[in-house]
Amino acid sequence: MKKIKTNYLFVGLGNPGQEYENSRHSIGRMTLLALQKKPVGEMEIKDWRDEKKLNAQLCDGKLGSNKFRFLIPNNFMNNSGGSVKPLVKTKAEAKDVVVIHDDVDLALGTIKISYNRGSGGHKGVDSIVKALKTNEFTRIRVGLSPSTSSGKTKKPSSDKVVDFVIGNFKPSEQDELKKVIKRVKEIIASLIENGLEKTMNSFN
Repeated sequence: MKKIKTNYLFVGLGNPGQEYENSRHSIGRMTLLALQKKPVGEMEIKDWRDEKKLNAQLCDGKLGSNKFRFLIPNNFMNNSGGSVKPLVKTKAEAKDVVVIHDDVDLALGTIKISYNRGSGGHKGVDSIVKALKTNEFTRIRVGLSPSTSSGKTKKPSSDKVVDFVIGNFKPSEQDELKKVIKRVKEIIASLIENGLEKTMNSFN
């Protein structure tokens, strides 16, 4: 595995396999695939390569003088940490990890950047926290839930959450989904160029 000096390791969470590639739970994975295919601005991103030792896909990129990596685990969501751990040796290195994942507590179209926060019950984030033995990393939380006309989030009931997140985005949600992915791509570019604090001030 090629070693490079990198500013950030971006991890796009989702489930592997064709049946899940358009599911709500795979929004993190979908975003990194979209960004590698169509980079933002002056971003240069190499092709994906399979890393069998990580059970993941990995690619390297740069924006100006800043280098970064994209990682998409091929493990199922609950075992995401197994793909991340070999690339992150210390808690100091964990601070440069950025995890992009779905969040049913937020409405579709809402994106929140968090740092050093609990997992909120997200199994993929839980797995990474356990693997790295710290939650001192950045998360880009992408909302999934529908909302009322007044803007209130309509989170699915606890017995329906699993079916909701592994289900595909509806045709009526596609326009909003495209906007969300575009915005997350802009957040990633800002993190690389401007760092966490300035990006949180701009986008949260």
